[in-house]
Amino acid sequence: MRTHATAQLTGGRDNQCDATAVYTTPNGTRAYVLLDGIGDTEHVREWTRAAARRLARTAARHGDADSGLRAVYAAYQAEDLRQDVYARDYAPMAAAVVVVTAPGKPLSVAWAGDSRAYLLVDAKLQRLTNDHNLRRVYPPCATYPEGGNRHRITACLGSWQTDEDAMDYAGHPAMESTTVPARKCRLLLASDGAYEPIQDNGADLRTYLHGTPANVARDLVETAIAWAGTRPDNATVLIADLTA
Repeated sequence: MRTHATAQLTGGRDNQCDATAVYTTPNGTRAYVLLDGIGDTEHVREWTRAAARRLARTAARHGDADSGLRAVYAAYQAEDLRQDVYARDYAPMAAAVVVVTAPGKPLSVAWAGDSRAYLLVDAKLQRLTNDHNLRRVYPPCATYPEGGNRHRITACLGSWQTDEDAMDYAGHPAMESTTVPARKCRLLLASDGAYEPIQDNGADLRTYLHGTPANVARDLVETAIAWAGTRPDNATVLIADLTA
């Protein structure tokens, strides 16, 4: 039985600019990646697919999500296009999350943007990531109950920003990471087009995470698109069953 599955729906967009990738090294280290491309063009779609594969390979070979993401981030950041002050804002970019499992090591997680990682452990859902967007910069308050615009992300793969640049602008680094103990659990990676409509409708993500990975992934994206309103975003999830 397959231990992981992905599902995608394009929603109201012209192109599917989300992408997932999984890469396993000979020693059993495995990287799970989900990217949410910024924009709605064929160029962004193709770049995001290639970037997801690149990030999965690199993170698995590093055996660590943080060092893998930082290596790929630095490679894109060094490109001439992203160093050109007049052109860099038009370069392809994507919100990225990567999770690495390695024998004998904790689970490592790294992200840039608002794609999320969750773990379902003993019927409890734990969110591992903290969004990089304006709602984090300007949280909801009495004057502005909605807070900042959650669709304006403040960090992403493909950006020219350093950690220091992002800190100056948004109060968080360009990339963040965490580790959690390896254990038997279910991993969920989700783009904002998948998790936002479900949560906005008051549903609990946990209720959608029971079943085979393929059935769960399909149910999540179908529900997200059905509940997303008149112009749904791309919706993508990756489900993986992990062992300690």
